[in-house]
Amino acid sequence: MALHIYTDGGCSGNPGPGGWAYVILKVSSRGDIILTEGSGFEEDTTNNRMELLGVISALKALKSLEASEAVVHTDSQYVQKGITGWIHTWKKNSWRTGDKRPVKNQDLWKALDLIAGELTLDWKWVRGHEGNRYNELCDKMTREVIKRSTACG
Repeated sequence: MALHIYTDGGCSGNPGPGGWAYVILKVSSRGDIILTEGSGFEEDTTNNRMELLGVISALKALKSLEASEAVVHTDSQYVQKGITGWIHTWKKNSWRTGDKRPVKNQDLWKALDLIAGELTLDWKWVRGHEGNRYNELCDKMTREVIKRSTACG
């Protein structure tokens, strides 16, 4: 798979104003080429919702590029473990956790499950704030969208 997706999401306070970002790039022996990037803002949200929205938005953008395969890099273990493992149990348990409570962010998990099911994806966790070029770029974009949006409000 030559396409790579990096995503991030965060909040100023949790809950609080939040943002998400993604970068989709093509990796080749000649160097990386950013194909598209995006970011967004929500007034009152949580870190986990922003992490999920970053990934969902990136996968929608991937489909708009008419691509169906990618490696998804996220610094959110919540997203990576959720989509590769926990979601299977949640679905079997009618979207309930092991202690029978409703899964948090169920609306976004269902949306992610739907779009991810249409694609061939390899999910990779990357340690945040450890110098990964594209993870750092997404983090910067997330912080900038929060700053811009809260300054305007």
